[in-house]
Amino acid sequence: MFRNRLCDSGIMEEQIHSLNLEDIDNEKYLNYRELYSYIKEKIHPTKMNYLFFDEIQMVDNFQRTIDSLQLIDNVDIYVTGSNAYLLSGEIATLLSGRYVEIQMYPLSFKEFSSILPSNINNETAYRTFIEYGAFPYITQLSNDSELIKDYLRGLYNTIVLKDVIYRKKISDVVILENIVKFLSDNIGNTSAIKRISDTLTSAGRKTSSHTVESYISALIASYIFYPVSRYDVKGTQLLKTGQKYYLADIGLRNIILGSKGGDLGHILENIIFLELLRRVKEVYIGKVGTLEIDFIAIDGNTKSYYQVALSVRDEKTLQRELAPLQAINDSYPKYLITLDNDPIISHNGINQIYALDWLLNE
Repeated sequence: MFRNRLCDSGIMEEQIHSLNLEDIDNEKYLNYRELYSYIKEKIHPTKMNYLFFDEIQMVDNFQRTIDSLQLIDNVDIYVTGSNAYLLSGEIATLLSGRYVEIQMYPLSFKEFSSILPSNINNETAYRTFIEYGAFPYITQLSNDSELIKDYLRGLYNTIVLKDVIYRKKISDVVILENIVKFLSDNIGNTSAIKRISDTLTSAGRKTSSHTVESYISALIASYIFYPVSRYDVKGTQLLKTGQKYYLADIGLRNIILGSKGGDLGHILENIIFLELLRRVKEVYIGKVGTLEIDFIAIDGNTKSYYQVALSVRDEKTLQRELAPLQAINDSYPKYLITLDNDPIISHNGINQIYALDWLLNE
């Protein structure tokens, strides 16, 4: 898509050089010296050159090629790599910080909705979104629920087996799968390492906190789960305890746990979290006194606060959800996001917003 965009903007095809290194036709370039020589000969001497290397990890010592090409002034380099072979921490080591990482997420609700037929309303689109998830290929599977489930099972097994078990040389696969199920079942809940270890041990799978911590780190490195730290609003500092975990895609959760139904509030919270990741630099869960704020979004010097609830039409629930936001003394924006399809309501400066409206607007 980016290469097409370059061409549409007037970049000549001779300035764009692309190689898929999984293609057997390109096998001779899996040697880093051969790859460098091939690309060097193709570089236009007086114009900017755009270089695209897909599955760069197939090349032994690929960083030698990339580092050498970066010495040339008129090149702009893009590389992709599978998580199974090349995780972000390893890229940082190999390229010594001389890169910009572009993180990719599954489709947002806005992107997902834009692909659906125009006669499908937002509520139906949301139900589909939380049932099937948002990996782009799902939109090509003609709404065939069994085919989509098979695809998601294959995707999950590939991530766990290739990215986590293979890369981290995990010996106890059953413990790993139990940790995945626990975290998936507890999105939006505080999940201390010791609590997870104790829960598994009481269920007959004896394990240590060290093992649990190691396995969770592997799941985070493979972008299956995202950790969220707690932020003390009054003390303006990060806290070491009370971390939460959110899943990369709700469709995967349904495969991991089965379609057991319920828990729609935490599912909405997970979706709001992923959307905040797309929009701002940093996302935390917040603490103000003894009260908890679902999310604090920090973008540069600005903050915004979010409470997420399935419904607040019950007065007691409304007051409970408003309390943490009301306890904050600063003037940054505060939002209560719900699935109540009501007009925007202001509770003394706290805007209550319909979740689907918020997801569909930037």
